[in-house]
Amino acid sequence: MVDCGSSGMTHPPRHDESDSSEQLLVRRLDRSKLPRHVAVIMDGNGRWAQQRDLSRIEGHRAGVTAVKETLEAAGELGLEILTLYAFSVENWKRPRHEVWTLMNLLKEYLRKELRTLVENDIRLGILGRWRELDPTIVRLLEKALSATAQCGGLKLNIALNYSGRCEIVDACRRIVADWAQGKGTDIDEETIGHYLYTAGEPDPDLLIRTSGEMRLSNFLLWQISYTEIWVTDTLWPDFRRAHFLQALLDFQQRRRRYGGVGACPSAVVPGRSGS
Repeated sequence: MVDCGSSGMTHPPRHDESDSSEQLLVRRLDRSKLPRHVAVIMDGNGRWAQQRDLSRIEGHRAGVTAVKETLEAAGELGLEILTLYAFSVENWKRPRHEVWTLMNLLKEYLRKELRTLVENDIRLGILGRWRELDPTIVRLLEKALSATAQCGGLKLNIALNYSGRCEIVDACRRIVADWAQGKGTDIDEETIGHYLYTAGEPDPDLLIRTSGEMRLSNFLLWQISYTEIWVTDTLWPDFRRAHFLQALLDFQQRRRRYGGVGACPSAVVPGRSGS
């Protein structure tokens, strides 16, 4: 196993003309009011490809660049958790060849990027019924989880074979199983949170959705009760660091009341899902 590093995200120097605008966005950020947990619904790969008369597969391949830029930005800013919605339970309805390609892209990413994750002190987490995936993928995921287990920087959650409703069903099943073994306790919100895939983690402060769609798509249904939502028309393959920074800036202007009347802009609440 490679030792986890303690340095920030490393990447090649950027010399394109977008650098100056990104630097301005970074300077405008209040580092004391950054969200602890950002979740992203990565949507629009197929439409991006269609607009360019390409196959949907090429859209998914192009989306990998957006993943890397978003991960780098989150790591450089020192965010605690980044959760990416990669593959839902409903995605099995897509054409077989598209699903096969998505799974191969996942395997390719894990093989190529594992060392980068470790070197940048990024700990991997997997949300969903991922053990039902192909055994080859399961072994790669287990290897990545083990290799990054001691990393103490950014936590990268990847939602795979995920469904928000399935998550709640699985939590209820585990509660019932523990009750059957005499481990039962009073059931309240904290108890349910303890049995979710995200147990022990703060709920997302900010949810980003690309492609302009105004729906949650069965993602983190329990956890996003008071999450701020930021939607952009930008399709996922075109999503870059500047978009991520703009979402954070917008978040810092929100007034998070949590049912009250006087909360300050971008107040971050330290609540956790079953801590």
